[in-house]
Amino acid sequence: MDKLIKNDPKITRAWCFYDWANSVYSLVITTAIFPIYYVALTKKETGDQVSFFGLDISASVLYSYALTGAFLIIAFLSPLLTALADSGGNKKSFMRFFCYMGSMACMGLFFFTEQTFSISVLLFMIAAIGYSGSIVFYNAYLPEIATEDQFDKLSARGFSLGYIGSMILLIVSLVLVLFPETVGISDSALPARISFLMTGLWWFGFAQYSFAYLPHNPYQKETKGNFLLNGFRELGIVLRQLKHLPLLKRFLLAFFFYNMGVQTVMYVASLFGSKELNLPTESLITVLLIIQAVAIGGAYFFAWLSGRIGNIKAIAITVIVWVGITIAAYFITTGTQYYVLAFVVGAVMGGIQALSRSTYSKLLPETTDHASYFSFYDICDKVGLALGSLAFGVTQQIFGSMRNSILTLLVFFVIGLIILLTIKSRKLSGVEEQVPVLA
Repeated sequence: MDKLIKNDPKITRAWCFYDWANSVYSLVITTAIFPIYYVALTKKETGDQVSFFGLDISASVLYSYALTGAFLIIAFLSPLLTALADSGGNKKSFMRFFCYMGSMACMGLFFFTEQTFSISVLLFMIAAIGYSGSIVFYNAYLPEIATEDQFDKLSARGFSLGYIGSMILLIVSLVLVLFPETVGISDSALPARISFLMTGLWWFGFAQYSFAYLPHNPYQKETKGNFLLNGFRELGIVLRQLKHLPLLKRFLLAFFFYNMGVQTVMYVASLFGSKELNLPTESLITVLLIIQAVAIGGAYFFAWLSGRIGNIKAIAITVIVWVGITIAAYFITTGTQYYVLAFVVGAVMGGIQALSRSTYSKLLPETTDHASYFSFYDICDKVGLALGSLAFGVTQQIFGSMRNSILTLLVFFVIGLIILLTIKSRKLSGVEEQVPVLA
């Protein structure tokens, strides 16, 4: 059992470093290399029909279902798993389990070919579940390892390390994919599969530093009685506490809506550039690198800004910029305009992600059940992403254009902004008082 020491540089450094370890999954697997490889593997002259364990289905539809299904599975399991972790002080063990599950599934994607298609799609889902599952327990460490005045800076530092690490591995992967002959590779499919293997190894390997120093069972809890029953009991306690936390519930609702827009934009940005602007793959990858690079500065800038004007106002500014982004996206017609918009997206993406995590941490009550509380944050994130993607797709199907779907995201941002502006808290206003008050 570890003694709880807040603001210990060794521990906070190890916590931030897990962002460095796992963010490569988000960029290489979810956003960049894997989707391109998947499309290339399933694209045929007759369409993109594939056989998934004997079921004939569109490859693009299957991809969407697989990702959405993975997120919904972890959203469903998260409250109980985090309650189990809290009841026995096993947060690091759960985090390690999901990390290993996800990273090994990424390594398994090295064998992704037409012959292993169905199994590989399952591995893709397992990797998504592993990533999402480990993040819940990782985020829950923030209010345990640092004092409140350090939340914004640490959250920004973690996201920034994640952006840097994922950029490095993406660039290495791109060199392999675009110039395979320089390393003696003749098989055109092999470089992408090597990048999946490297992603899993990177995630697994660098996570060891975090696991070595993050505290295990800092509150010295002991498991007594039935393990599963304790989990349900712990979940019930947190749910009862949540009823008496109006500020926390209001922030979660605001986060649900504006994050729905943010996450959907990130998942469909490349698709929009490809289908609406006919940009080549190289340009889309360049855009991803621009977003990652600019997001590093954005995360630190908004952490600084929150110290001056408060978290809620700082997040509100980012949401207002996102409103402007969606309006501009509706009208853009050229690659240059797309690049400029990507720069703006990067500037606010890092800020809104880092500040959302730290703001939620500040609103938590005095508790030892941080993982359980962060499970609700994760549910809002994953369910919001699923519903946002669904709304985007349905709107596109009805109106026949992705531009009209963008206006749907505009509605999400506006609703989130309105709810956000109703939160009046001295704790989040940039002043010294620490007593939260309602509007």
